[in-house]
Amino acid sequence: MQRDYCLSDRIDWDALKTKFACRQRVEIVDFLADEQAKALRADLMARHDWRLVLNAGDKVYEFTRDAFAELDAKQRDDLNRLVLKAGRHGFQYRYEAIRAPDGGDADGLDPLHRFIALLSAPETLERLNYVLGTTTVAFADGQATRYDDGHFLTCHDDDVAGKNRHAAYVYSLAPAWRAEWGGLLMFHGADGNIEEAFVPSMGALRLFAVPQRHSVSYVTPFAREPRLSITGWLRAGEPDQSKL
Repeated sequence: MQRDYCLSDRIDWDALKTKFACRQRVEIVDFLADEQAKALRADLMARHDWRLVLNAGDKVYEFTRDAFAELDAKQRDDLNRLVLKAGRHGFQYRYEAIRAPDGGDADGLDPLHRFIALLSAPETLERLNYVLGTTTVAFADGQATRYDDGHFLTCHDDDVAGKNRHAAYVYSLAPAWRAEWGGLLMFHGADGNIEEAFVPSMGALRLFAVPQRHSVSYVTPFAREPRLSITGWLRAGEPDQSKL
């Protein structure tokens, strides 16, 4: 279904700029206009092209749902054991994802691509650059992410050479989430404590400067729904349209 997304007209951009300058992160409640977040969530929840994404050191592995279903019980147990062992000390992650092209696609039919295109639109970039206190952000990249039982992302800072990432964002699409379910976006202080944590909240965009140490806490077995969101970075330079 083709859908045009637009920003809420209730956003106080001046207040956001002041908050971001103080903390280098900010939450924009109700980022999209009324009911659009619910429609976007429904579109993503109905999709079947999710891929399980996990890493082993610097290598990234992806499984379609059909490919993962073909693994036998021992293979799944072995894979789970390796992922959890690696997560004890190093950078490790496990979640499902659907990727979008850099800059999105404003004229396409894919709602995810159209949302990324909204973030990359000149009028949106003007406002986001204003909040960030810069003029260099030229486009957004992104992917839909789905954290189910046992999914997590350990501490990292998003600073990758050559990516020109100015800020990261997490657009939350998880209604009525409880903190004890896990899946919190957590910011780590130099002393090892958590400086701040955001509970998934329907329709809120969390925006934070790169580099900044953060993680997503382990989603518990009793979470009643997946932690659904769209995540990515606001970047300088030119989008790479060849990667999809």
